[in-house]
Amino acid sequence: MKLAVAGKGGAGKTMVASTLSYIFAQKGDAVYAIDADPNPTFGQALGFPESVLCTIQPVISLKELIRERTGAGDSREEAAGTYFRLNPRVDDIPDRYCGTHRAIRLLIMGATRGPGTGCACAENTVIKALVSHLVLRVGETVIMDMVAGTEHIGRGTASGVNALIVVVEPSNRSILAARSVLDFSKQIQGLCCRIVGNKIRSVDDKDFIRDAFPDYTVNNFISWNENVLKAENASVPVFDTCPDIVETLKELVADLEDARVASLAHSS
Repeated sequence: MKLAVAGKGGAGKTMVASTLSYIFAQKGDAVYAIDADPNPTFGQALGFPESVLCTIQPVISLKELIRERTGAGDSREEAAGTYFRLNPRVDDIPDRYCGTHRAIRLLIMGATRGPGTGCACAENTVIKALVSHLVLRVGETVIMDMVAGTEHIGRGTASGVNALIVVVEPSNRSILAARSVLDFSKQIQGLCCRIVGNKIRSVDDKDFIRDAFPDYTVNNFISWNENVLKAENASVPVFDTCPDIVETLKELVADLEDARVASLAHSS
């Protein structure tokens, strides 16, 4: 299964993605956690030691490898007029460039290049092929912590996703961001979408989120929990410190697995 976790910055998507990673790892799955946010903090949320994080090279920074696999030119001028391979070899990248902690393998996609540096098409082609490759390997779960917005869906780097989890806090800005992601996700045929309400303090907060998404059934709510901030400040996973959040997200996982089985049965 491949899951993408999206939402407005600060809504809690990285916390949800990291907790889901440990839930699947606890079930015995081989878990690849992919940090697709230009401000990478997935590793910290997973509790990766700094000694491991500092050894992980972002995929987008592997210039020699990208040129070798895609045939793209060296310079901005060369790359602008280059036809490059759209299906580069990527099967060796996970083992070479992952960091591992508590049986979770972390890949960092890397930040978008700065202004005036030209098109990043070759880099995004490698990332898209890499994500698709991971989906095809049996017995793996891939969890992507997405950029806050629709960029990776638009570029196709989230292609092959089985489920999109949109994390929403009870605020108008968070709801507007979630609607944009959900509207854009309609381009992906057969995508299973789920909304997770986070930072819930009252029944009114739940109703506020439910009323904002009349076309979706919102069943999963995470209550406001001071221990989340304490876990972040201590660089330990929420999975280890907030059992109520773990139980809520285990219910989400069971729902996603049921939906996946139903979808496979329907397609056959």
